[in-house]
Amino acid sequence: MRLQVRLSPKASAERIQGLVEDGAGGVALKVAVTAPAEAGKANAALLALLARTLKLKRGDVSLALGATDRRKLVHLAGDPAALAAQLEERLGPWLKRA
Repeated sequence: MRLQVRLSPKASAERIQGLVEDGAGGVALKVAVTAPAEAGKANAALLALLARTLKLKRGDVSLALGATDRRKLVHLAGDPAALAAQLEERLGPWLKRA
């Protein structure tokens, strides 16, 4: 399963902020991390936050696209039906447009 993300590095706190329009007619999950956007630190913080939030192994969350861009495509490994249920359950509070 793939998840569109818009990342904000160097934030005051790590948090999921909700859904935002991605500029191409779709939506992305807006996420803030405290790590700076250098040497992959913000990407690593994003993947760790998503793994914790979704209760997945860190190895099951990887960056598919966007290593140097704010817009990212995150790959979630596992059964798509189970992942969809986890996303609904764990991200429910944020699944409203920000």
